[in-house]
Amino acid sequence: MNLSDYIRDVPDFPKPGIVFKDITPLLADTSALQHTIDAMKVSIAPLGVDKIAAIESRGFLFGVPVARDLGVGFIPIRKAGKLPWRTRSIEYELEYGSETIHIHEDAIQSGERVAIDDLLATGGTMAASVRLIEALGGQVAACSVVIELGFLNGRQHLHGHDLHTLLRLD
Repeated sequence: MNLSDYIRDVPDFPKPGIVFKDITPLLADTSALQHTIDAMKVSIAPLGVDKIAAIESRGFLFGVPVARDLGVGFIPIRKAGKLPWRTRSIEYELEYGSETIHIHEDAIQSGERVAIDDLLATGGTMAASVRLIEALGGQVAACSVVIELGFLNGRQHLHGHDLHTLLRLD
């Protein structure tokens, strides 16, 4: 299945000059959605992870079903003010500004293996998530993405962490 058939370009979103990769057509198609979840599962299963961490909000859409199917826990990584308990946070740069993400302090036990799920653009959010997980004592087994925007060279910020990509757009 060619997943690029299910990705829509939205120019000038969230601001002028940015071309947003809209996954809602993929989510709306049962076969494409199931194919995506199954492919992520196959990629992550051999890693022996204890948890799937997903970054708000696109990562949640795939991270939860993959975690459920693998029989492992799910960890939300969210923007400021969205998690109700004590958190660790990190600020990082995006292609169109800066952002802060948070994770619950008790989300990871020392030594747990974690796969991170999101889209990979410039790599700032993924790299920040790696740092948060490692600060809590977790081991990042892999970064797993449905879409990698290869032309933005985000993988260079992952510093040797395994990257599993379903669809690379150059």
